[in-house]
Amino acid sequence: MSPEPWRNLTAYTRGQYISYEVTNETVKTWIHVFSFSQFQAHLPVMVLLLNNTATQVTEFLMICFPGMQDTQHWLSVGLAPLLILALGANFVLLLTIQQETSLHEPMYYLLAILSMLDIILCLTVIPKVLLIFWFNMKTISFAGCFLQMFIMNTFLPMESSTFLVMAYDRYVAICYPLRYPSIITEKFVIYAAIFIVFRNLLATLPTPVLAARLNYCASNVVENCICANISVAKLSCGDIHLNKLYQFVSVWCLLGSDLVLILLSYCFILRAVMRLQSGGAATKALSTCGSHLILILFFYTLLLVFIFTNKARKKVPSEVPILLNVLHHLIPPALNPIVYGVRTQEIKQGIIKILKYQF
Repeated sequence: MSPEPWRNLTAYTRGQYISYEVTNETVKTWIHVFSFSQFQAHLPVMVLLLNNTATQVTEFLMICFPGMQDTQHWLSVGLAPLLILALGANFVLLLTIQQETSLHEPMYYLLAILSMLDIILCLTVIPKVLLIFWFNMKTISFAGCFLQMFIMNTFLPMESSTFLVMAYDRYVAICYPLRYPSIITEKFVIYAAIFIVFRNLLATLPTPVLAARLNYCASNVVENCICANISVAKLSCGDIHLNKLYQFVSVWCLLGSDLVLILLSYCFILRAVMRLQSGGAATKALSTCGSHLILILFFYTLLLVFIFTNKARKKVPSEVPILLNVLHHLIPPALNPIVYGVRTQEIKQGIIKILKYQF
């Protein structure tokens, strides 16, 4: 038997007697007071009881919205078209950048990285949610759950880091336009991609590892649509304070530092724009940052709203943070290519050219 269930046995010495408490999700809580000799006599029975009740979880059951079990499938009416839009728009954008030689520039390579991250995040989360809504396929394997947790916790900060690199690209383009071709090169994009991958991979890998090391010997029902770290970890029989602490520190160190540096970049950009004598030049400079700034504001606003509603679960319905978490993996991926496609003339022309060629 795994030694983990013994964490649920607490002994209190009271003079020559012992109070022995058995706490387990699958049995009721008992408190017995024995003499030491009686305790020794009852111990084998307790061991047998725990052997029969403490079973290891091999899969999880995702129930999504606990209070909307009969109506939650209607959410797929909005989620399915958004998924098709997100995947279609990002694939078109990637194809456009790949086909159009005029778009073979560092700025567009960074946009391609963002699109690939969007596609991976969408495919990791939303199809499983739709399978739950449409076919009641609520089970997910133990390994599959932690794989999903790893991808979500790694690729979301990667997207944030990509926004940071794109902000630096705009900072150099506006503040140091003459040096831009020598600073923002294809080699710079390669180094930036390596930085994005390894920085976030190393920082977020402990999150699923810490969750997977726990002993899941009780309930396997996850009150979420996705394998979020704390939603899964709280089902374990062990202590999850380290899991909560590491998630808090890693999220604020990664996403928080990215946001601070992005805001700092735009402060320098605004200062440089304000110094321009020509109003037309200032407008043109700001327009090159417009798409990027819109997407950054939406990405971080939705993320912050999710974090704060998650912290205020007692004041808001539990379904709200769950829905926001799902939408954060879907709406930004749908918006990113559309906003860039509409506001960037070169991308718009490239898409039109490809569509004319295809049809």
